[in-house]
Amino acid sequence: MYQQTIKKSVEVTGIGLHSGEPIRMILEPAKSNSGVYFIHANSQTTLKLKPENITDTKLATVLGKRPNALSTVEHFLSAVYAYGIDNLKVTVFGNEMPIMDGSSMPFCMLLDEAGIQKQQSHKSILIIKDEVKVEDKGKFALLKPSKEPIFNFTIDFDHPAIGKQSKIFKFNKATYKEQIAKARTFGFLKDMQYLQSINLALGASLDNAVGLDDNGILNPEGLRFEDEFVRHKILDAMGDMMISGYNIIGEYEAFASSHDLNNRLLRKLFATENAYEIIKVKEPKVQKELVKVFA
Repeated sequence: MYQQTIKKSVEVTGIGLHSGEPIRMILEPAKSNSGVYFIHANSQTTLKLKPENITDTKLATVLGKRPNALSTVEHFLSAVYAYGIDNLKVTVFGNEMPIMDGSSMPFCMLLDEAGIQKQQSHKSILIIKDEVKVEDKGKFALLKPSKEPIFNFTIDFDHPAIGKQSKIFKFNKATYKEQIAKARTFGFLKDMQYLQSINLALGASLDNAVGLDDNGILNPEGLRFEDEFVRHKILDAMGDMMISGYNIIGEYEAFASSHDLNNRLLRKLFATENAYEIIKVKEPKVQKELVKVFA
């Protein structure tokens, strides 16, 4: 199986969730073994995918050091993970990614427009060899060995529209687009009012998030899935795992995990000897199985 980039350059402009300003983003093909990397256009700073390059996880996954950082990279990276893209140049004119509709489907559509191009170098995959786990006050996230990529997430919110939701998602690209990519981010009205009072979430609206008050859902159109909330958490987790720079063969399992726990999980993984192995996919049998997943 070979590395992949995009066939042609594409661009999109959308609203920044926190700034409320238009954000322009350009995707360009990148050469083999260059990885997925971002250019903070205003400063021409290059930001690479590494767990240690994540500098804030309170409201989103923030890549790089402020003022030359990019916020809310997880939705876009979730789509990149699903498409099995290894090399990509992403130029962003602003300090955050465009929020689009709050899901990763618009980014999937953008990647479909760009097309996928196979390259000459073999693809590298991260294989989980031993369980690694992080915990915090009853919440946890872990990675453990599995023959296929699996995302197993449970959430439990004291809210009548959410409650306890669980989903096990056996990953492949086609089912990702059907079951995960459309799931939108969500937020509570009381939190939004506070964030906007301190000049954050200025671009948040019911056009790019599922909004909730104390009693229910504010969006007139309702939910896209009955369990849209936990599906979005899987979407987030996939984007956070892409910070490793690799597609992962293993099972991710979490209860009430956050961007912080996800980042701590990757840091612990890379710091744990014999917990993982990075291999180049050359064996025909392995290639055949991976093609089923990322085709």
